[in-house]
Amino acid sequence: MSDDRLRTAPAERFAPDHLVLDLHAEAAALEAEQPANRHGHRQKTLYKHGGRTVALFVLEPGGGLPEHAAAGIVTIQALEGEVDVTAAGQPCRLASGQLLAMAPGVRHDVRGGAGARAVFLLQVSLTPATP
Repeated sequence: MSDDRLRTAPAERFAPDHLVLDLHAEAAALEAEQPANRHGHRQKTLYKHGGRTVALFVLEPGGGLPEHAAAGIVTIQALEGEVDVTAAGQPCRLASGQLLAMAPGVRHDVRGGAGARAVFLLQVSLTPATP
């Protein structure tokens, strides 16, 4: 890792064929390394292989992700605090330990619930293109 990088480069981080991750420790390290972005969140891709991405997000109070859609199956699992998601126009509050699964193309946004810090795990599984 070079001195100008905050993290190990993705090619090195994703190289092992398996990883064991402490999500609470990863969230604490993520909070310590940088200020939140303009939308009030920090994120780190923990693993990426093929069409699968696993990312960790820490939301500041009032932070979130604007409405968007993904081309693959999306899961959002609340790890700490509460996470408010609007999926296909329907509001959903996820408490710690709850998971939301969405089909490809579902428009959604994500916000920290109750004005407090929240941590969630996001997984996106892209379907390989068929010939």
